[in-house]
Amino acid sequence: MSTQPEQLAETGTLRQQHQREPAPVAAAPGRRLEALTPYLFLAPYLLLFTVFVLVPAIYGFWISLHSWDFLLPAKPFVGLQNYTSLFTEGSLTGFNFWQSMRATWTFVAYSVPLLLVIPLLVALVLNRSFPGRTVFRAIYFAPYVLGVAVIGILFRFLLDTNIGLLNSFLGALGIDRIAWLSEIPWVWVSLVGATVWWTLGFNAIIYLAGLQDIGRDQYEAAEVDGANAWNKFWHITIPGLRPVLVLVTTITILASANMFGQSLLISQGAPGNATRTAIMYIAEEGLGSFRMGNAAAMSYLLMLFLIATSLAVFAFFRRWED
Repeated sequence: MSTQPEQLAETGTLRQQHQREPAPVAAAPGRRLEALTPYLFLAPYLLLFTVFVLVPAIYGFWISLHSWDFLLPAKPFVGLQNYTSLFTEGSLTGFNFWQSMRATWTFVAYSVPLLLVIPLLVALVLNRSFPGRTVFRAIYFAPYVLGVAVIGILFRFLLDTNIGLLNSFLGALGIDRIAWLSEIPWVWVSLVGATVWWTLGFNAIIYLAGLQDIGRDQYEAAEVDGANAWNKFWHITIPGLRPVLVLVTTITILASANMFGQSLLISQGAPGNATRTAIMYIAEEGLGSFRMGNAAAMSYLLMLFLIATSLAVFAFFRRWED
């Protein structure tokens, strides 16, 4: 049994230990604000993303499940009927949609290779040192700042069969007029040519930024080893541009698949509906015929195709890197 002096000693020891232990301190207000700072910076973007992207996307999907005519009060729920009708044999809406999808991917197949190769060649030239290089960079990028309405009117004036400047020039040389805007394949030449001229500057600038990140020492080491221009391009430039190539390829495919203004203003979907793209037909179906449910369903189906295409691009470059 403990004696009274021993109990007093133990009590004194415990009291000293308790006095030495710091009392818990509440988190300072400054630290709380510091922890919230990233979320405060993200808040404006998240608010805009929610209001202008997330909510419209959910609402658009809801519309796609209805027979939606915004001029009529009744908008009956039809479930997936707007989607299944696109795959139903004999459906006029399905036929027109897949025809427009064929036109869309035809344009993608023609334009994307040119918009990948030509801007790269331009960037390789502009990456060299020569007098007036800055001026040439501005010249190549200048058309990209023009609106699609300007591009449409410009090329409509240049390529018109009867009064176009190009046919007037060809006529002066004794060459028959070409129906640039109403005959296959010339209408595709017109649309692709206008798009390449208009947008190649954007891709060229991205390529140029990627080229400037490749160290000159790699090329100098390759020259010491006896590499020629092609070897340096294939084994140094292309691997160094791989992240840029992924970006340029993806955004170019997506932009080409969403082509609308050029077809509407230059060819007006001619001949027939051969150049009426998916976006053009969706706009006609939703805003022209007031069938918003069908238009929304087609929009989401196009979105799935674009997502699948983007994933295929990433998988291709990942396998290439491996």
